[in-house]
Amino acid sequence: MDLVSSMHISATGLSAHRVRMNIIAMNMANVNTTRTEEGGPYTRKITIHEAVPFKDELVSAAANRVVAQEENGVNVMEIADSDDAYRRVFDPGHPDADENGYVTYPNVNTVTEMVNMMTAVRAYEANVTAISAAKNMALKALEIGR
Repeated sequence: MDLVSSMHISATGLSAHRVRMNIIAMNMANVNTTRTEEGGPYTRKITIHEAVPFKDELVSAAANRVVAQEENGVNVMEIADSDDAYRRVFDPGHPDADENGYVTYPNVNTVTEMVNMMTAVRAYEANVTAISAAKNMALKALEIGR
């Protein structure tokens, strides 16, 4: 694996975890949303990541021919609704209470979302560190010729 390939893999990781952090932030912003445009409470969203092999065609300078390299990356395959149970709270004075006085709140747990945010941030930082290390190796390789 060359330096450009490792940077590309880390860049796809950065992109996927940026999407994941945005979804987590959206979940946390809607923790108390009891009425959406669809009519019910907000439903927690989750990202589903997949490993993506791809081919990169490079022109070999030595042989003047196309060389196919298989590389990997990560992609957000789907942003899905969570199937966790909604919270039901007895609050008969709430405008969205049902006939029994219960309000259905989103299936968002702020502690779970904070843990997910911390793991996404750590993964994002790891990818930034990997890109930085690859960049430093490339710079050191260029200094060899001096």
